[in-house]
Amino acid sequence: MTDENIEWIPKTRLGKMVKNGELKTISEVLALHIPIREAQIVDTLLPNLEDEVIEIKMVQKMSDSGRKVKFAATVVVGNRDGYVGIGHAKAKETGDAIEKAIENAKLNIVEIKRGCGSWECGCGRSHTVPFEVMGKSGSVRVDLKPAPQGVGLAIGDIPKKVLAMAGIQDTWGFSEGHTKSTVNFAYATFNALKETSKFKINDKLVLSTPIYKGGVMSVRSDKN
Repeated sequence: MTDENIEWIPKTRLGKMVKNGELKTISEVLALHIPIREAQIVDTLLPNLEDEVIEIKMVQKMSDSGRKVKFAATVVVGNRDGYVGIGHAKAKETGDAIEKAIENAKLNIVEIKRGCGSWECGCGRSHTVPFEVMGKSGSVRVDLKPAPQGVGLAIGDIPKKVLAMAGIQDTWGFSEGHTKSTVNFAYATFNALKETSKFKINDKLVLSTPIYKGGVMSVRSDKN
């Protein structure tokens, strides 16, 4: 445990439960459906978390006192094993903007489900999305479909960063809208991944023809 964690004094009930050892995994924290207000909760339970800058740009605002310049950063965090978060922040300095974005990304951490949902594979490993999911942000829409091993991340560069942080190794990806909007493209991918956690999957089911559209998911078991 780092010195930062030792000196951490929780301010929320959730933070105190983590500090006291009542909650020992991030899965237990997320299962309570209580908003995470302290980034130290994630630092304590996911010490191997990585981060990557999606975009950083300069933004300007006119005021009575003149032109004000700030930097806007979008960052994705994840452990490359089922947990991912994304955050956006602004600050006067580049470093401060990135630091705030990382903290916001930790507060937005989610657990996703992975599986082997492709009828072309059937390896049983958790390397792709378990069924087709769709996410939107602004004008951008992203569809993710299960893919067999070896396909890789068949989608744009921005979604690749989000998917890699989440631990997705193979997927077919389709996008619509103004995908040059980097932030919306990243958030649409993140929102698609969040859809995987909305359904409970029976481990005994072989997902041969999984479909998720319009809030309906259908799966077919190959077992009698």
